[in-house]
Amino acid sequence: MNLKDSLLWPLTVPYGAIARLRSRAYRASILKQQRLPGNVISVGNLTTGGTGKTPMVIWIAERLAAEGKSVGILTRGYRGETASKPDSTNTNAQAKPAGPTSTSDEVQLMQARLGDRVKVGVGADRFARGQDLANRGVNWFVLDDGFQHLQLARDADIVMIDATNPFGGGHLLPAGRLREPKTALARADVIVVTRSSHSPALESAVHRETNAPIFYAQAELDSVYSPSSAPLDGHKAREQDLFAFCGIGNPAAFVADLRAWGFRIVGHEFFPDHHRYTAANIREIESEARAAGASGLICTEKDRFNFPCSSAAMDLWVCAISLRVEREQDFWRAMMVAIESRKSSSAR
Repeated sequence: MNLKDSLLWPLTVPYGAIARLRSRAYRASILKQQRLPGNVISVGNLTTGGTGKTPMVIWIAERLAAEGKSVGILTRGYRGETASKPDSTNTNAQAKPAGPTSTSDEVQLMQARLGDRVKVGVGADRFARGQDLANRGVNWFVLDDGFQHLQLARDADIVMIDATNPFGGGHLLPAGRLREPKTALARADVIVVTRSSHSPALESAVHRETNAPIFYAQAELDSVYSPSSAPLDGHKAREQDLFAFCGIGNPAAFVADLRAWGFRIVGHEFFPDHHRYTAANIREIESEARAAGASGLICTEKDRFNFPCSSAAMDLWVCAISLRVEREQDFWRAMMVAIESRKSSSAR
């Protein structure tokens, strides 16, 4: 713990007490949960930062839709703002959101990936947005970043844990990255560990708090594309020296993945999560890229929605990724068992 975190540590005591009391109040029905007419699957984190939550939400929604179910995603969105579609000069279909848009990069990413197969309700009041979607025929809801959103009843709680930093240093906010004490894992129905395929020590730590089954998932590269009006050949991206930049929850993981996927990364620059790039940012990135000997830039698909591509002088590539869940059928079965169990309990 550094000096700053040490100074903030006393604030974790009231924060933790409030988190525990809130959870107990919902568990004892002192605070009432609101229930939507359908099945609600929550995907969330115990910590702040990137754990692969958005790819998991997209993967679950895609699979439910492929099974013929009427699916909606409920998300607060970053700042919950709405706006017109970004960068009208872009002609790449992969990067165009479908339907109503939001300035939230994650919402735009979901819309771009899922199109009209899945409806998206955006707003802080997830229950109200869910009711809106239910009125449009949705009866399967995926609650994005829902582990701490206890106001809305759910039928399955999926918790994502990054194996490279599973408990955010072990301290609660604001000194650490834990949103709740580790004991909150007792609420989880399924645990998904990302950035590892085998972590016995982490499994032991998790099983001290919960008997929920543990699964592993890894990021996979789907494609590399150019969002410019004159698309570049994605295959050439691996032939160049590239400068990576991103504004995501776990930026170091992105660079590590790029190198594992065979890209030549000669430098990188990281920005805060959800960062909206300015013209000055772009000049800075390109200046550092040229100084590092790069001939092109590469970023995440989420960054693409915060980056005015027409302002870039250098070639730009975007990585589209998905999440591959190991023992996929077992995971799906565990999730459905949790849903059936919760439904049976609430019917008694």
